[in-house]
Amino acid sequence: MITEKKEKRILMMSFISGLAFAVIEFIFSIYSHSQSALTDAVYDASELVFIALLLFLTPLFHKPVSEKHPYGYFQIESIFVIIKGVMMLSVTMGVSAEIIESALSGGNAVNNAQISVFQLFLGIASIIIFVIMKKWNKNLSSPTIEAELLGWKLDIVYSLGMSFAFFISLYLERTPIAFVAPYFDQIVAVVVMIFMLPESVKVLWNAIKEVFLFSPEKHVVDEIKTLCNPILEKYQFSPVFYDVTKTGRHLWIAVYFQIATESMSVRDLESALRQVNEQVKEKYQECTCELILVPGK
Repeated sequence: MITEKKEKRILMMSFISGLAFAVIEFIFSIYSHSQSALTDAVYDASELVFIALLLFLTPLFHKPVSEKHPYGYFQIESIFVIIKGVMMLSVTMGVSAEIIESALSGGNAVNNAQISVFQLFLGIASIIIFVIMKKWNKNLSSPTIEAELLGWKLDIVYSLGMSFAFFISLYLERTPIAFVAPYFDQIVAVVVMIFMLPESVKVLWNAIKEVFLFSPEKHVVDEIKTLCNPILEKYQFSPVFYDVTKTGRHLWIAVYFQIATESMSVRDLESALRQVNEQVKEKYQECTCELILVPGK
């Protein structure tokens, strides 16, 4: 219950901050005629829809598994991440088309110094919000919150990078490439789109793998084996196969093993199972681990 409240508090802070950023960026984009600022506003507004839905769905992610829902409601989170990924890709394509059309129409002269200061302000504000959310996220294990923190981290890099880029652009008019100045705003906006695209595709692909119960990344499986194998060896259990599945925020681990003897102590199995779960949960708080005996040949 405490974990759920902490998670909702972080999401609420992200939502309110994102809403304030989107409104400020949209107003500034109208005032300055900056398409890069408009691009940022569109991204932030798209994120708000996703966060708002998660605020209502967060209680479901904390419900226990049951016979009716053997995987709980964890896959709902993956489905909404897929929706988010598709939405962000659609926004990226649509805004990119408008920016390219504007560039082909003759560019868009803007006040580069003004945009540089504005983005610096956003970058500093994003750092403050990120630090607070990071502090609140201590001891939590939520892919939703991790995704939000990653989003704010990208916002910091993006805003400070934009500020630096527009500051440098003030000197374009004194160089042989001064003709680029009217197109600089569109160029930056397109670069931002290209920078965001791989991240959106990665998030989308990972969520699709989770919905279809694919195994997580190899380094995760290898790390689980490193945690479990020493415990299994202590009880002379020989691992045969690791079945690792990730659904939303939860990790499901089934370790199939064999024994060299003809019998096994139930007490040893219970002890090994308890130790394996304790060890894995230190690294992955949201997980379920089971040991399954496989008959020898």
